[in-house]
Amino acid sequence: MDKKELRIVYMGTPDFAVESLRVLVENDYNVVGVITMPDKPAGRGYKLQYSPVKQYALEKGLHLMQPEKLKDPAFLDELSTLNADLQIVVAFRMLPEVVWDMPRFGTFNLHASLLPQYRGAAPINWAVINGDTETGVTTFFLTHEIDTGNIILQEKVAIGETDNAGDIHDRLMTTGATLVQKTVDLILADKVSPMPQLQNMNLKPAPKIFKETCKIDWNQNASVIHNFIRGLAPYPAAWTILKTDTGEELNLKIFETEKEPATHTLPCGSILKESSNQVKVAVNDGFIRLKSIQLAGKKRMSVEEFLRGNKLTEAYRLE
Repeated sequence: MDKKELRIVYMGTPDFAVESLRVLVENDYNVVGVITMPDKPAGRGYKLQYSPVKQYALEKGLHLMQPEKLKDPAFLDELSTLNADLQIVVAFRMLPEVVWDMPRFGTFNLHASLLPQYRGAAPINWAVINGDTETGVTTFFLTHEIDTGNIILQEKVAIGETDNAGDIHDRLMTTGATLVQKTVDLILADKVSPMPQLQNMNLKPAPKIFKETCKIDWNQNASVIHNFIRGLAPYPAAWTILKTDTGEELNLKIFETEKEPATHTLPCGSILKESSNQVKVAVNDGFIRLKSIQLAGKKRMSVEEFLRGNKLTEAYRLE
């Protein structure tokens, strides 16, 4: 079958999903429909905001669907009329069987980890938080249980010591788009040999991240804290409480740090100003040097910029 004959329905919502769709469209694959989340209010004015996938689909004049419920009969009827041979899911949501089982070649998903590791909603964040030195992307056929289907292809990607989740997101986005195209080509050539995921492993989960997940524990070792901060940067961002010399408590997000092994007797969370533009925080086995931060209600800035306009003394501490 020629790629222009293979009828593809694509499902995705955020920026991560746009690159794979773009690769398919720009390489003349036959994308007959795009499914994305309904518009949601955002910003101070709570105006309805299009998802990145919707914006791209509209620009390219693609058939667009935004169902509230994936089991809605009207949606299922519209989907069936597209007569898809294959469905592709990238950063969307869990599909009911009536949807993923509809095409004759099935439905495959692009997941941002080397499955079976990091099944779940936040694989990129958790790989960096855990201090892994590599991650990757996986294409696999959907089945009943989330992220457990037979693997089609995988591609490894290195994680550098200073990479944050945003760096890895962008790298996996482009690597994943190439893997999606390779997967479609294998299906077209009838050369897919799906492999079951291994079950006898010590699996690391990737659960959804909430605000309370992101609070820094300054009693941890420097490496643990450094990885935690970069694993949540730039979004949703690790945070802490900045307690002033008057007892006021302010929310502070931290985006970039350096770790400094050392022996000291300071309480964890103590602040040291080494100069007019450098600050470090005492932790269990050394210090965490702050590089980029954001006080609640303010913009993100370097510590040097912050110190020019804000008081920060060694009487302050982080909790």
